[in-house]
Amino acid sequence: MFEKNLTKKMQDIVLEGRISAKEVSRVIKKPYSTLLRELNPFDAHAKLGAETMFDILKATHNISILEFMARELGYTLRPLDAIRPAGQGARHRRVREQETTM
Repeated sequence: MFEKNLTKKMQDIVLEGRISAKEVSRVIKKPYSTLLRELNPFDAHAKLGAETMFDILKATHNISILEFMARELGYTLRPLDAIRPAGQGARHRRVREQETTM
């Protein structure tokens, strides 16, 4: 079920995003029809690859799928600028050590 949820969420990012699906396909250099087929959670013969998924994230600047994946795995997602410099408390060091082992 996680796989279908993931594909459906990616489909929503592309079809309901701030930029059109055609623009996403142009930016990631993938034919529009191929992209839509790979994003279809009910198409058992076409799968969305990790590289294409990453390209979509870069093109749309939408990280909600990463937040979803992190939550499903019991993690949180934070931007790098939210991390304080090293040496600012023991709790921070523990968090950084945990992040390093992920």
